[in-house]
Amino acid sequence: MHRVRVTEMTCQATWPGLHRELDRVALGTPAGPAGTVHQRSGLLKTQRDILAQLKIDPPPRIFQLTTETP
Repeated sequence: MHRVRVTEMTCQATWPGLHRELDRVALGTPAGPAGTVHQRSGLLKTQRDILAQLKIDPPPRIFQLTTETP
């Protein structure tokens, strides 16, 4: 519970608001003849700001890339 309060104080925002904003980050898995990629959505400025205030590196844009072998 204390982490939530520290997060709220650091970001000057409520936990529900922070959760709602960060929950908008999505992971998509487009696939095609060349392979499959697991890729997160682009981060909005507010999401980048929250992560920066908490000193958390943003998640990588590409989580996994699988190529099809002929």
